[in-house]
Amino acid sequence: MNDETLREQTTAESEEASPTTPSPEPEVVETLPLIPLEGAVVFPYIVVSLTLDELGSAAVEAAAREGRQVLLAARRPDAPADAPITDQLFSVGVVARIEQLGTLPNGASGVVVRGLVRAVLGEAVQTTPYLRFRFTRRPDVFERTSELEQLMVEVHAVIDAVLELRPGATQEIRNFVRSIDDPGHLADNTGYSHDYTFAERQELLETFNVSERLRKVLTFYRKQFALLEVQAKLRQEVQESAARQQREFYLRQQLRAIQKELGEDTSEAAELDDLRQKLDAADLPEVARKEADRELNRLAWINASSPEYQMIRTYLEWLAELPWHKYTGQPIDIAVARQVLDEDHHGLQKVKERILEYLAVKQRRAALGEENLRANREPILAFIGPPGVGKTSLGQSIARALGRNFIRMSLGGVRDEAELRGFRRTYIGSQPGRIIQELRRAGTADPVILLDEIDKLGIDYRGDPAAALLEVLDPEQNHTFTDHYLNLPFDLSRVLFLATANTWDTVPPALRDRMEVIELSGYIEDEKVQIAQIYLVPRQLRANGLCPEEVVVTEEAIRCIINEYTREAGVRNLERSIGAVLRKVARRLSEGEIDPANTPFVVDAAFVRTALGRPRFTNETRERIDQPGVAIGLVWTPVGGDIIFVEASAVEGKKELTITGQLGEIMRESAEAALTYVRSRTRSLGIEPDFFETHAIHIHVPAGAVPKDGPSAGITMATALASAATGRLVRDDIAMTGEISLRGRVLPIGGIKEKVLGAHRAGIRTVILPRRNLIDLDDLPPAVSAEMTFIPVDTLDEVLSIALPPPATTTDTLVVVQRSDVLTPAS
Repeated sequence: MNDETLREQTTAESEEASPTTPSPEPEVVETLPLIPLEGAVVFPYIVVSLTLDELGSAAVEAAAREGRQVLLAARRPDAPADAPITDQLFSVGVVARIEQLGTLPNGASGVVVRGLVRAVLGEAVQTTPYLRFRFTRRPDVFERTSELEQLMVEVHAVIDAVLELRPGATQEIRNFVRSIDDPGHLADNTGYSHDYTFAERQELLETFNVSERLRKVLTFYRKQFALLEVQAKLRQEVQESAARQQREFYLRQQLRAIQKELGEDTSEAAELDDLRQKLDAADLPEVARKEADRELNRLAWINASSPEYQMIRTYLEWLAELPWHKYTGQPIDIAVARQVLDEDHHGLQKVKERILEYLAVKQRRAALGEENLRANREPILAFIGPPGVGKTSLGQSIARALGRNFIRMSLGGVRDEAELRGFRRTYIGSQPGRIIQELRRAGTADPVILLDEIDKLGIDYRGDPAAALLEVLDPEQNHTFTDHYLNLPFDLSRVLFLATANTWDTVPPALRDRMEVIELSGYIEDEKVQIAQIYLVPRQLRANGLCPEEVVVTEEAIRCIINEYTREAGVRNLERSIGAVLRKVARRLSEGEIDPANTPFVVDAAFVRTALGRPRFTNETRERIDQPGVAIGLVWTPVGGDIIFVEASAVEGKKELTITGQLGEIMRESAEAALTYVRSRTRSLGIEPDFFETHAIHIHVPAGAVPKDGPSAGITMATALASAATGRLVRDDIAMTGEISLRGRVLPIGGIKEKVLGAHRAGIRTVILPRRNLIDLDDLPPAVSAEMTFIPVDTLDEVLSIALPPPATTTDTLVVVQRSDVLTPAS
């Protein structure tokens, strides 16, 4: 309600009051000067003051000469300025009486008017120097029925309830509203409240039916009452919360004063000052600083015993301890990098060359001032290879060459995305992800982070960690990496990310796209000997408290360990075995079994066998092929290449094929193709025509507990079947690999380098392989190539002519052709 307006109302207006009984009278058309109103509506019984313009002043002067009555009508807000004046005004206005003329405090002309009765406008009589309109008066006509009385009671009640909830409403105003007994007067007075919009006031003015007008007022104030109830409730809750916080603050201040007097001052202010100093020293970015200041202000008003206090404090400590702008990297020196790589790793020439190329590009870009150009995406180097070949140590060497801190993050078994991106602060005990944690531990924003075992990432209902790594490894996105806990961007563009994996197949394709693969194959025997002599033996001597002057490990002993105890692609088990041998020496020295005067003690092959027990591996190729049906194949495994024995047996019985050894579907299909081909060559191989109809064939690959699959054992299975059917032994100095077709073609396969290295470790020096795989031999170490003989083949007939020596007396067998394309050590 408009309180000032209500105070100016008078209740004795008998000459203008509406009748209490219906008394219809004929409509009389009159004319009066008109004052147009801008954004205002005047009701009957309402006293208002108006500011006059030139047109309004002329209308008031004319009205003063004609009985002091004037028309008031509001302008339509959406009417064009050039429209006729009748279209610019609402058709319903009010007849008002001029109460007072004068000058307003701002110097403009003003008038005080009192609304008398509604008026319906007709046409304009004149437009200059003031407006004059025809009109008809529309006084309130009603009959006091029980329904109307009930409406008045409800309107009085709801308005009284609204005034009760509204701050500043005096008892005088409430008594005035209660005293209004005329229904039209009640509706018009309450309708002038400032709660109404302009459109709602005009709609109420145009409602001539008194009952309908009261219903609109009742509906409006019921909505106001509901709104004020909600506001009052919220205001009370805010006041109670503020009072509680003020009380807690006052009590905490008293507690601090008491503790200070008792010498037990544990001031929270000191903690806040300490946090503020740490944040200042952290050199936070602008966004992070704003968030830190906001949380600091919150912390000052929270009780220290509240769980929220500890959550905010932990969050601020994380912000203060992160290395936002701390860098330790030194300028890249390629010569130093090469020296570091050579000091830490033996061999791996191609790998070192690729790393040096990568560092050289970074050096050139830094020199050109393009270090931070994200448009030039740098690849993420991924080292792929079997365990123990030096993938992790390569990352450490790169970090040492760059002068950066090294961080190793093991991703094996990580299944929850939140482990990498953090937990949101809504959870109790939440914390940042491992990336942010490792950066804080490193203390710099440009470390070398090695993502170890990236091929062993898991996925479950908690999210996909590989998806979280997409943003981390993308140079176009990681400059604004957002951890869920911090909820602030952190720049990872200066971090050098590396990755390691044992196999490339299980890495998600989206991650592969962001990485460049550098393959690390297994070491040959000579390389292992060099690594052991240069790195492993000295390291194990120090680890076991021995001096080089006390113990000498011979090359013979190292080769014995390599061949008989640690047949592997890397050197991890080799180092363990060397450590086990040296512990035996240390114990004997401590117990006096070895006379210190006879040092250095020489560790030879005999002592190795005494210390480690019986050999775990033997060169069993010649021993095992002592009967037909056995052939040596080559396989690729995650730990490097190896040899495999394929056995075939033919026993009298009904025609059938049995395949065992936990073979996959592809390997089973290869066995069936091999059998079909051998059956098609029965005559040329000297096999009885009905042999396969009267014999059951069984193909078995030992190590049945290990799953096996792939097409590369096709020629090995065919050779074993031909051997079993002909009774001829397969040469035990040859290993073979290759896929076969039903036409007997030998097709190319993968993993040639690893397979050849596996054959070399097993003591086999001759390998049959598909001719189209000859190009893969360029990746072999020169020392291995020099010792191996490679026989490229195109057909299975060539394989059988080489692997199955013909009997001494036969005329209907394959003819062994002298080949000129065999790659021997001499060639």
